[in-house]
Amino acid sequence: MTPAPSPSALDVVVHSGPAEWWAILAGLGPLAVLIAALLAFYINWRTLKQRTAADKTALNQKREADAQALTQKTAADSRAEWWRRTQWALDRALDGDEGTKALGLATLEVLARSELARDEELELFDIAWKSVSGDENGDDIADEGDFDPEGPFVDAADNLGENGTTDKDKAKEVGP
Repeated sequence: MTPAPSPSALDVVVHSGPAEWWAILAGLGPLAVLIAALLAFYINWRTLKQRTAADKTALNQKREADAQALTQKTAADSRAEWWRRTQWALDRALDGDEGTKALGLATLEVLARSELARDEELELFDIAWKSVSGDENGDDIADEGDFDPEGPFVDAADNLGENGTTDKDKAKEVGP
């Protein structure tokens, strides 16, 4: 069977009026996808920038905290070593042998000049000094003939720290 031509002519009608709204919307689809992609890129870029800044701030804060912790640990270690030396010197200063006692007192005098010495320890040194010198009360020391007002008392003005301060001048409160 051979195809037969259609008996009537076909009319083609072209609409020349405005397009329907869904046809316009379908034509803007690729533009909408491009705008959505650009918006997503911008949001992700801002998020990454914010996270980078937050990470940098956190790292700087951690470095500062670590540096402060190291400073505090170093100071605590220095104080502990100073106290260990002080205990050794006090043991020697209270010894019965005069040579050992002199060594202990000389060491205490050097330790009293340290910036690590606090008022409490200096009071302890005064008590040890009075105990060694035989003056338990500390009231009669000015009456002795061999008293030297510029002498080796640990809380004398010349026994301040190397920078001329006491621990009251450099005391600071530390947080938890």
